[in-house]
Amino acid sequence: MPVDVTIPSPGESITEVVVGPWHHGHGDWVEKDEIIVEIESDKVTLEIPAPESGVLDVRAPEGSPLNVGDVVGSIDTEAARPDTAPAAPTAVAAPATTAGNGEQRINSVARKLAADKGVDVARISGTGPSGRVTKSDVLAASETAAPAAPAAPTTPSLRPVRRERLSTLRLRIAERLVAAQHTAAMLTTFNEADMTAIIDLRKQHKDAFKERHGVGLGFMSFFVKACCSALQRFERVNAYIDGDEVEYHDYVDVSVAIGTDKGLVVPVIRNAEALSFAGIEQAIVDLAVRARAGKLTLDEMTGGTFTISNGGVYGSMMSTPILNPPQSGILGMHRIQKRPVEDPDNPGQVALRPMMYLALSYDHRIVDGEQAVGFLVHVRQCLEDPRRLMLDV
Repeated sequence: MPVDVTIPSPGESITEVVVGPWHHGHGDWVEKDEIIVEIESDKVTLEIPAPESGVLDVRAPEGSPLNVGDVVGSIDTEAARPDTAPAAPTAVAAPATTAGNGEQRINSVARKLAADKGVDVARISGTGPSGRVTKSDVLAASETAAPAAPAAPTTPSLRPVRRERLSTLRLRIAERLVAAQHTAAMLTTFNEADMTAIIDLRKQHKDAFKERHGVGLGFMSFFVKACCSALQRFERVNAYIDGDEVEYHDYVDVSVAIGTDKGLVVPVIRNAEALSFAGIEQAIVDLAVRARAGKLTLDEMTGGTFTISNGGVYGSMMSTPILNPPQSGILGMHRIQKRPVEDPDNPGQVALRPMMYLALSYDHRIVDGEQAVGFLVHVRQCLEDPRRLMLDV
């Protein structure tokens, strides 16, 4: 009897998902607990394993919108296991093996690879189960096929147009960004920080820090510590508006913006105010690695009280970051660049110093301008004199 493959719940707040890439195609033999398909929600991507061994029946193609609990496919557990030693792949111009409905049997990975390499799948005889064209077949065909003569350029060929469906994550990001600007009274205040002290401190201690803690000493830990210090003094920047009430937080859960191939994700460092520099750096590395691998959990993506976004890694000089609802504040970091400023050690004299523009966007419904400016000034002071972080002043 076929065993259904259903959509699990990625989290209690998520009811809709989109079918992601299938790791196996219709008619493939799969082993129990082998990953067969991915599903995408607005926050996380989950991998679904095969509940049993058998032949896969794909019922929902990639891109299909489904609800939690819907059936995405099934496993025929009574089907005969195929020969585990397929013949060597052959890339010849033979009639294509087709499924019963007249369509060629090829999994999504092999189809994409064929498109990337310009291989005509109709001219490949598949060596997979039931004659399915596999990745190996495509690779063999691409290696043996003679290069086609380049076509004469035409005017239309010089103006290609491509269309692709927006991912669920990208759609939800768009919705949240637009909603943030429609629901919050968002303003941005700016300041700049002289990064000399931090640069010198890192230069002096980065090797010992790496040897002691097994992680590099980056700029982000200084910013997280500086923001935690400021948020505990300007508590409205760390609060939410909930209806006609203000929800204050006596802890700091810092959301850190991380760019991935699928879009921007903002995982959370819990109780950042209680972490050491090493603890913060280790948390950032762990979150970044798993974010880019699509391994973050729903819990790790929700519940932050304040966000830090580092556009400087992409070369940004200045920006107005958008709030991450329901949060009331977000700090934007930018590129460090030497600029002429008054030398603090020699008043009246100009010196080139490594400067960074800082931007704080905030919800003016809850945070007054005085608090926003005070918050940003405190962050700047902590960055320019990191000893303040150790002394909590």
